[in-house]
Amino acid sequence: MDPQVVRYSERPELWDSISDLSEEVWPEYNLHGDVLNEYWGQLYDVFPQWQFVLYDAGDQAVLGEGNTVPLAWDGTDPGLGPGIDATIAGAFGLRAAGGRPTAASALAAKIPPRHQARGLSGVLLAAMAGLARDAGLSHLIAPVRPSAKDRYPTIPIERYARWTRPDGSSFDPWIRVHTRLGARIGPAIPYSLHITGTVAEWESWTRMPFPETADYVFPGGLATVHIDRDTDTGEYWEPNVWLIHQTSGSTAP
Repeated sequence: MDPQVVRYSERPELWDSISDLSEEVWPEYNLHGDVLNEYWGQLYDVFPQWQFVLYDAGDQAVLGEGNTVPLAWDGTDPGLGPGIDATIAGAFGLRAAGGRPTAASALAAKIPPRHQARGLSGVLLAAMAGLARDAGLSHLIAPVRPSAKDRYPTIPIERYARWTRPDGSSFDPWIRVHTRLGARIGPAIPYSLHITGTVAEWESWTRMPFPETADYVFPGGLATVHIDRDTDTGEYWEPNVWLIHQTSGSTAP
């Protein structure tokens, strides 16, 4: 039986079983976004119909979660914006102003480790496109976190995003899931997600010491973190890549 797409607005109690899902799927540092964390907790109250799970009714189990938001996009690559921080802030700003969305954006696709390797990532993406289509929106855009970029943290995202395998398909597995569903690779986003903290916080998040001021490669990082011992700060910009999906919605930007 195919999993059901169940929105938070329909059955919020299903989220009780996945309260620690973000901790299961993301490196700890990724849970401390400066801008993202301002808005993330409000997603379920402000956009309850845009947050959903894949639900196995037979086993009564949640197989994965998708987070999306409606937003304004003019249909151009420059109009996609600088990344996930600007995207989530723009979605909330549009809602507060009473504006009309013209597209939907994916924010996160999370599958617990116990349910991975079951082909559910594509199902999650298809469900996100379905939400956009149901709302009459013609595009799903996504500031994607490439899943293998942490192995190449010093390679600029602009180059990494264009790497291909011998068969011509995208090198990165997560980008490849998108493109196999028909998505177009858009601009690379070198400064998408901003995370700052004290040196002690970064040492705790990464479980490694930072003895001096420098740029460091760290476990799970898609780029380097700049540690400044004099100011007691660590600053990291996570790079992403825009992927653009056409849906059959009727409202084209």
